[in-house]
Amino acid sequence: MKIVSACLVGINCRFDGKNKLDRHLLEVFENGELLPVCPEQLGGLPTPRVPAKIVDGDGYDVLDGKTKVINEKNEDVTENFVRGATEVLKIVKSLNIKEAILESKSPSCGSGKLYDEASGSSINGDGVLTALLKRNGIHVIPYEVANNKKQEGVNR
Repeated sequence: MKIVSACLVGINCRFDGKNKLDRHLLEVFENGELLPVCPEQLGGLPTPRVPAKIVDGDGYDVLDGKTKVINEKNEDVTENFVRGATEVLKIVKSLNIKEAILESKSPSCGSGKLYDEASGSSINGDGVLTALLKRNGIHVIPYEVANNKKQEGVNR
């Protein structure tokens, strides 16, 4: 079993109240192979919610107390992001899960790339959940990588 960003299996939990359904991942979920999680909801944030970003750093910096997660209303939501990531880690450990497929560019789930509001493009870095999982030996597969592997399998 793997965990998966809940938005990828059709759960309306993104900041805008929508999802990013991937039909292949939905099938895998329906077969009982994926456990959907939304760290932002587990951290106590509502859906929909005000978009947030990591300020001048990445998830590791947030976990180390070097930077914060701030929403567009200039509210500090760092505690919510860390709490949500910690709750996901508890789930992962209790079920002995070793892998995660997480949505990209998110300040919580982003893996390798985060959305940079200032430039409107991606920057290198991991979100808060991804950083915490990696620090605890969990293999994180960015959604784009999982999607590319799926595409390659379909084309063969």
